[in-house]
Amino acid sequence: MKFRCLVLFSIVIIQQQALNGQSIDSLEINYRLKFSNEQLAIPVGLIASGLITNRNKSESLKNEIVEERNKHLAKFHTPVDNYLQFAPYAIAYGLDFAGIKSKTDISNRTAIMIKSELLMMGTVSLLKYSTAQLRPDGTAHNSFPSGHTAQAFAAATFLSEEYKHRFKWMPYVSYGIASGVGLLRMANNRHYISDVLLGAGIGILTTKVTYWTHQYKWGRKNAEPPKF
Repeated sequence: MKFRCLVLFSIVIIQQQALNGQSIDSLEINYRLKFSNEQLAIPVGLIASGLITNRNKSESLKNEIVEERNKHLAKFHTPVDNYLQFAPYAIAYGLDFAGIKSKTDISNRTAIMIKSELLMMGTVSLLKYSTAQLRPDGTAHNSFPSGHTAQAFAAATFLSEEYKHRFKWMPYVSYGIASGVGLLRMANNRHYISDVLLGAGIGILTTKVTYWTHQYKWGRKNAEPPKF
């Protein structure tokens, strides 16, 4: 219901802009996300935090959090995180389907999504099986980093980049959803905080890297994206 209200409200805004002489289609533009050191601060900080907190001693932060979880949420389990990790992608394409265009045309946007997914999944898989960290619930040796969290933050970065020019609050919504996935992974006793922090950093960074390096050759052969 909340999502439907958001879509309807946004459509009204776009219709008003059209009446004022602004073309809806003109807002669907390709743009090149320029690299800057400032954009590295958050993902690199998250990655560093994940590495620092990945200590296996019994009194380490990650084990203390698991101990508290087992005291207060021992029976907690929900499958919501399995679906919520993809929610930002659903929102992005849902808004586009509703006529609220994103910054990048659908061909280049989809190419960016696929490339970022491959980069993110490859990085996560490499680290999971090279580090062989035991999950807090003891089920498998592939805990570090959290794949669900990396997926959620990769999708959140995609949604944020595509719609923050229209909705200033979109980064808060997208990263709020992703953070919820990370918290649920810990609440489900599937990951340590170190796994979640590293996964979040990887998800953001791999999507940013894809935007920085994408050449925007899909769909518009002669179009050179403006630089923001």
